[in-house]
Amino acid sequence: MDRERFHRLAEAAFRALPAVLLDRADNVVVWIEDRPDPELLAELGLDHPDDLLGLYDGLPLAERGVDTHGVLPDRVVLYQRPIERYARDEAVPVADVIWDTLVHELGHHLGFDDDQLERLERGEGPPAG
Repeated sequence: MDRERFHRLAEAAFRALPAVLLDRADNVVVWIEDRPDPELLAELGLDHPDDLLGLYDGLPLAERGVDTHGVLPDRVVLYQRPIERYARDEAVPVADVIWDTLVHELGHHLGFDDDQLERLERGEGPPAG
């Protein structure tokens, strides 16, 4: 799929996120890259570039203090080729994988733990608080 089409799917997924998530998000942008670089994969202990669909790069909201104003936005990175491969291998629409990856990575931005992320990914809504 070309980058423009993937970008449109990512934009649509972002616009479709529940307001309760977006209203809690602060100073975060969505970034699209082809694949994660080898250094990042090594740092995360991953062997194959398709093992990583997305990444949250920043400081979760719960860890921010008064001295974190004026910093560059946090990033949610979507890795296009791994997402496309996962969608093909699992026979699911690319848009669904983008959605799931956005929800998961945005959950990291909001400071959710693994249990909270799993609940969010199942569509049970965001944790209270």
